[in-house]
Amino acid sequence: MTASAPLSTAFDQVKIASVREHSVLVTDGEQRSALAVVRALGRAGHRITVCSNRSRCLAGASRYVDHFARVPDPLREPQAFIEELSRLVRHSEVDVVIPVTDASMLAALEGADRLAPAALPVADLESYRGVSDKEAVLRVAPRFGIAVPGQQILGRDEARAVDKIDVPYPVVVKPARSVGEHEGRRAHFTVRYARDAAELTSIVQNANPAAFPLLLQQRVVGPGIGVFLLIWDGETVAAFSHRRLREKPPSGGVSVYRESVAADPDLVARSRALLEHFGWRGVAMIEYKIDERTGTPYLMEINGRFWGSLQLAIDAGVDFPNLLLSAAVDGERPCAPKYRLGVRSRWWWGDVDQLITRLRRSPHMLALPDNSPTKWQAVREFMRLWGAADHNEILRLDDPWPFVRETIDWFRNK
Repeated sequence: MTASAPLSTAFDQVKIASVREHSVLVTDGEQRSALAVVRALGRAGHRITVCSNRSRCLAGASRYVDHFARVPDPLREPQAFIEELSRLVRHSEVDVVIPVTDASMLAALEGADRLAPAALPVADLESYRGVSDKEAVLRVAPRFGIAVPGQQILGRDEARAVDKIDVPYPVVVKPARSVGEHEGRRAHFTVRYARDAAELTSIVQNANPAAFPLLLQQRVVGPGIGVFLLIWDGETVAAFSHRRLREKPPSGGVSVYRESVAADPDLVARSRALLEHFGWRGVAMIEYKIDERTGTPYLMEINGRFWGSLQLAIDAGVDFPNLLLSAAVDGERPCAPKYRLGVRSRWWWGDVDQLITRLRRSPHMLALPDNSPTKWQAVREFMRLWGAADHNEILRLDDPWPFVRETIDWFRNK
């Protein structure tokens, strides 16, 4: 891996939107999206405090961080988490709090009064719960002309009879919420694939009670497209779109290599209408899969927070973090920025992980579509290291320590 011209710093490429200096608390410093927020706001001159439930974290290693604090896990200890955030707001004179993950967003919205007078530039709790409920989102999406995959909804009471359910395989098993709660305990859930009835039965019967209801969803084969919007007070402040090139795991998951593409105006309009149904304001990612046979975009889910590939939007010219502060905190109404197409962003260690998984496991074990690249093709694609429009998501020459931190952690975990 080489540090070539595409690793150039972003502050000479992106128009900074915010004009007032703020003291900003960014949560979940272990997340790549938190690092992107920190770099964007730090380069604009804001004072940054980062917190994490880990003693050493990705964003905490950035040169743009003024103060780092370790806090309780917002998933397991939401009340203690809010108590510590409240202390940080007072101690560091924070005037803006930006939650990054679903767990911290829920905790922050539930304890918003304890964070005052700091601003929380996000939707209200009811709206956030609405867009986070995949079952509800997929139920109302067709009203706005948005296609949704065929699915069956499986409640806890029906789990014992899952072997009697007739579904096409492989089937996508998706919890209705990324963060679920049962008997006062929260847990985070991800999407899984069942290759046959035996695997589906095992997944369902061993599922955490907080994961229900489960969505048993038709698998849509085709590229993933993200529509990213910032809406505030009924106005679309910014829009962006990217196409996923590689994911971890290879069958579908977190994007590790992606490219900025033109946002389909019709899909943007429908996505905005869907968000408005839930009274949305703030940033959101609306995820689609394009059916390779028909070209139809199928809605997968909505993420009502900053997303993992945020750095790509910033590199392409849409500085969502500063635009959010301008609109939500400063009361400005910046013009929606244009962005460059064909800009690519690669999460290096994530891409290494997906290649290792691809080489170690068979296409059947990974539930890959029939037309997936062979292992040799996957290696060849990976070895095309950098093109003129490529950016390394984490490694930046003006801020190298987060990549060093991530590299150390990657080797420690292997």
